[in-house]
Amino acid sequence: MFNFDWSKRTHKGLRRWILYLVRDSPKSGAEIMDIMESNLQGWWRPSPGSVYPMLSEMVEEGFLSRSEAKRYSLTEKGREEVDHPFGHHKTNLSSAPKSVEGMVAELSSYVSYLEDVAQSKDGRLTASAGQIKGLAERLQKVSENS
Repeated sequence: MFNFDWSKRTHKGLRRWILYLVRDSPKSGAEIMDIMESNLQGWWRPSPGSVYPMLSEMVEEGFLSRSEAKRYSLTEKGREEVDHPFGHHKTNLSSAPKSVEGMVAELSSYVSYLEDVAQSKDGRLTASAGQIKGLAERLQKVSENS
């Protein structure tokens, strides 16, 4: 069985989710939390104690800006982070996996997500099916050559 040590995880997923939620329009912290809860159909709602400190940190790091109306928007740096989700951009190299094992672990989490989306049978993966199949074939070749 897969054992996952939550104590060693960062809030990387929450950070990325926040970036995606504000990419199209500015949102308040409460709106961000409401959307997250709605997206998960009420199964989980992030606490203000995790969202607001993260928003402040992301403003300090230059990923978000905060208006006088206390709404958060993507900065150029934040947009680059959203556009390069696997850490290939220079602004994200410090958080990219540093080893093959780290890369495989991160890849495994993305595959788990895709498996969950596929089980929902809502068609979200339909447009990407060919690309996913191509990636699977490339990974198979990598596995065979190792």
